[in-house]
Amino acid sequence: MREEIITSGRLNPNIDPHLEIWHWQIPLYLFLGGLAAGILFFASLYVILGRESKYAGAVRRAPIIVPFLLVIGLGALFLDLRHKLYFWQLYTTIKLQSPMSWGAWTLMAITPISIIWVSIHIQEFFPKWQWKNVVLVELNDFFLQNKKGLAWVTATLSIILGIYTGILLSAFNARPLWNTSILGPLFLTSGLSAGAAAIILFAKSKKERRLFSKIDLLLIVIELFLVIHMFMGFKASTQVQIDAVDMFLGGPYTAPFWIFVVVIGMVLPAILEIMELRHKKIPVYIPVVLVLFGSLMLRFIITYAGQMSRWLY
Repeated sequence: MREEIITSGRLNPNIDPHLEIWHWQIPLYLFLGGLAAGILFFASLYVILGRESKYAGAVRRAPIIVPFLLVIGLGALFLDLRHKLYFWQLYTTIKLQSPMSWGAWTLMAITPISIIWVSIHIQEFFPKWQWKNVVLVELNDFFLQNKKGLAWVTATLSIILGIYTGILLSAFNARPLWNTSILGPLFLTSGLSAGAAAIILFAKSKKERRLFSKIDLLLIVIELFLVIHMFMGFKASTQVQIDAVDMFLGGPYTAPFWIFVVVIGMVLPAILEIMELRHKKIPVYIPVVLVLFGSLMLRFIITYAGQMSRWLY
């Protein structure tokens, strides 16, 4: 058996800070779920606002990758399961008090909806595409006629999915670092930021790119505020939570978090986006890649660091 990570109610300094308990599947799943939620939220938002024609990149083009993101994320989650043949039991009941139940049912609903969203916009990529099956034609027409209703459902589920990626961790009360209500909003904001950044790559006009650069900039500011607020809350809490947050304030995760997440994933892309908004020539993919990298690293670092923080029983 591995050593305990805490001694006398505090973090054990003799434990390898790079000890892995969970593997890469969970943080990858959390990242892909948040990214998919961010893209679908903005796609549905601009349908609800009646601005689809102005922001076709967000509504019609970017969602093409969402079904793939969700399938890969679900595949990673499946690989992490210890009893893989019993995953279906999650769908035999609905437990409102269980984050896992919420996540399972939300993913079951949003995955086919993402495929429907792509199918009704398939001509954006294949202009000559025609559905030949009568049933598919009728279904396609039905969803096109009720697109705003579909958008409301999609927006609601995407918000739930984005928050769920954080609540899934915060539900583990035995991990002081995760045991905070800030984690849900933080992961939601991070997912929206990643989604806005991804949409920039699919934007069809300079106006659309500038809009989502502004949105992403705002979300980065909110994300930084939530990180600072979370850390301040921990520092004003119990000793074990102070010890947990100290992993980022002089401890083993200080350099990875502040360099990879804050500087590379937030501050640097924010500076580049400000420069772009001031008409400086910045390759569009650079801030996008940095934001996506920071969002991914946020999940990895929070996931691994959280497993090093424990209560003494």
